[in-house]
Amino acid sequence: MTQLREAVVLITGAAGGFGQELTRQLLMAGSRLILTDLDKAVLQKRVEVIQQEVTTGKVLACLAADLVSREGSESLYHQVKALGVPVEVLINNAGIAVVGRTDEVPAEKWEGLMQVNLMAPMRLSALFAADMIARQKGHIVNISSVAGWSAVSGLTPYAASKFGLRGFSEGLFDDVKAYNVKVTVVYPFFSRTPILQAERYGTFAQENQHLPENWITDPADVMRETIQGIIRDQLHVFPDASAKSIHLLKRYTPGLLDWIGNEFMRKLKKGTSQSVRENSADG
Repeated sequence: MTQLREAVVLITGAAGGFGQELTRQLLMAGSRLILTDLDKAVLQKRVEVIQQEVTTGKVLACLAADLVSREGSESLYHQVKALGVPVEVLINNAGIAVVGRTDEVPAEKWEGLMQVNLMAPMRLSALFAADMIARQKGHIVNISSVAGWSAVSGLTPYAASKFGLRGFSEGLFDDVKAYNVKVTVVYPFFSRTPILQAERYGTFAQENQHLPENWITDPADVMRETIQGIIRDQLHVFPDASAKSIHLLKRYTPGLLDWIGNEFMRKLKKGTSQSVRENSADG
């Protein structure tokens, strides 16, 4: 089992929805945290709010990190090394999304997404895994998505990055298991985080589709299950009911999952068209 009390945990994307919940809950567990995000000032403000609520644990540092390039990942690694404390748990949480038909999303947008969602976790895992292997101890956690099991229209680049992160995590697990280094990969469903307001392009921007409110999970619940999965050294963690169901359907009845997905998209588009007509009539 992975012990989190007094453990040094590095979290990327710590200012986001999942990142804030990881910060809050790991401080409650007594961890010592190194937190990173793109904007250090924003990160520090959010951490200050959390520390007013939670007095256990410790924040060792808040660092700026732009993970869209190899240099950004290497810079973060060197900033962490300069702190002089070995990272025991790396949580690759940073992630972005874009919504749109593949041909309608600007190339620079989906290429940047691949850098942050897939390449950065691979780079950071490789850098920190070397240190963990040398110490014969460590844990690498990659926050993927249930989109890493089942891709849906409008999220093709996002799903590609999360499928890739799943494959990378499974391979990394085999690479490091002989050295007492653990790997966990997490597959949440849509949760109430800023990623739901991702930029939309082309047809999907015009349709302005929204998920039903009762489908959206609470980040606090998702991260609570995630942390339990880390403690138990689980390789695969499905932290909510929807993720569990989609995973099982994809594995055992993929045709049924495709039908359900098609029906959902049809109803979503129908509801959007009806809303547009009603708004036009009101005008």
